[in-house]
Amino acid sequence: MDLLGNLWLGLQVAAAPATLAYCFFGVLLGTVVGVLPGIGALAAISLLLPLTYHMPPAAAIIMLAGVYYGAQYGGSTASILLNLPGTPSSAVTCLDGYPMAKQGKAGVALFVTTIASLAGAMSGLILLVLFSPAIAGIGLKFGPAEFFSMMVLGLVAASSMTSGSPAKGLCMVVFGILLGMVGTDVNSGVARFSFDVPELMDGISLVALAMGLFGVAEVVRCINSDETSRKPEKITLRSMVPSSSEFRATVKPMVRGSALGSVLGALPGVGPSIAAFMSYAIEKKVSKDPSRFGHGAIEGISAPESANNASAQTAFVPSLSLGIPGDAVMAVMMGALIIHGIQPGPMLITEQPELFWGLVVSFAIGNIMLVVLNLPTIGLWVALLRIPFAWMYPAILVFVALGVYSVNNNPFDIYSVAVLGIMGYALMVLRFEPAPLLLGYILGPMLEEHLRRAMLLSRGDPLIFLSRPISAGLLACTAALLVWAAWSTVRRTARANAQLKVARQSA
Repeated sequence: MDLLGNLWLGLQVAAAPATLAYCFFGVLLGTVVGVLPGIGALAAISLLLPLTYHMPPAAAIIMLAGVYYGAQYGGSTASILLNLPGTPSSAVTCLDGYPMAKQGKAGVALFVTTIASLAGAMSGLILLVLFSPAIAGIGLKFGPAEFFSMMVLGLVAASSMTSGSPAKGLCMVVFGILLGMVGTDVNSGVARFSFDVPELMDGISLVALAMGLFGVAEVVRCINSDETSRKPEKITLRSMVPSSSEFRATVKPMVRGSALGSVLGALPGVGPSIAAFMSYAIEKKVSKDPSRFGHGAIEGISAPESANNASAQTAFVPSLSLGIPGDAVMAVMMGALIIHGIQPGPMLITEQPELFWGLVVSFAIGNIMLVVLNLPTIGLWVALLRIPFAWMYPAILVFVALGVYSVNNNPFDIYSVAVLGIMGYALMVLRFEPAPLLLGYILGPMLEEHLRRAMLLSRGDPLIFLSRPISAGLLACTAALLVWAAWSTVRRTARANAQLKVARQSA
């Protein structure tokens, strides 16, 4: 009865006409920000922050939250149509979404991402309502050792995301970690691998890295291929709706992705990007035919999209109930609450029930708004593919340059994305996939930070990673993954040698 009373209180706050208008503005702006490559929710929320000074606290946080999870919806659109990840978490959607678009299934891919996003968001919302204290308790049990072990598991799992050799995947993960080490060391304040370039003191821009590896590299590849002569395909309502077999294939991945994203989102510092990458890796592991991934597997978009949207909902658990921001976006939203005299923490739910439960109910309303906004516009987005490539590619490069420049207003970022684009094209020619590199770049600094914290707490004793049960369990899973990858490689090599031997005998 207390739960129903709290939800009714939240509905009264979220359903107020002014609050509904702010929520709609937030999700609409978030969708646009997600579609436009390079801008991101952080820049939009930072620009909106001064507008919240004269707004009620509940309306302000509901609007900013709408921008945050609305960007998760919109980020997949550019990933599928143009191979440009609108947000870092949607980079994994490029792996199978863009191949689906090239196969004439862009409408199906966008439809599935919308449904998967709604399923993941609602799953995360249910867990947020029912198990907020329990999820927050799990987050409190994670220390530096547990976070380090979880990062190692994520990086090893990322190596299996490639469609080729796991060894190449591990190489890309290590290369991504090396790129993530560029910049100022958090502990000592010493610049590393910056080569006396002031712009590299803060490290390589994540936006420039994602845009260069996926967007610019793909533009260069297509210019050098015969795809520019592809005829535009007729867009019909039927072409946008997945077949019954395709829809059945997405159900279990949605469930697994929603569950994984809900749990990972509640852990401070994890966020939607890690949830999406790990969900993709799991789907590839459990698939009967992993070779389909990277070539238009529908599970490769439904699982990570549900995971990153579920994570976006439960990411509010540590921020609101513990006062621990999971990422920079959450830190800005916590700043908005503090500006209004509200201190995030364990007492927030009891001291500000209208704000907390109003925000929770607004998640459901906002996600329904997003579905209403996204489904009718699928045909409009797919129509972009009818634009001749000779016109589209210069426009893509302009959008990439504007998006990258808008983050820091620094021309150096434009030069960076050009260099990274050339590097991405070279890796593409050598059949190295960029997704593990991107995850290695994201997790590398966090991995180092938690490793050094754990070693400081244990006074240099590495057994801390095995003496703590959660950390030991995660490392055991990592070891099992490595053994499985090695066994799969040996078995695949033996099968190829046997087939070659049979072919030689028959010849």
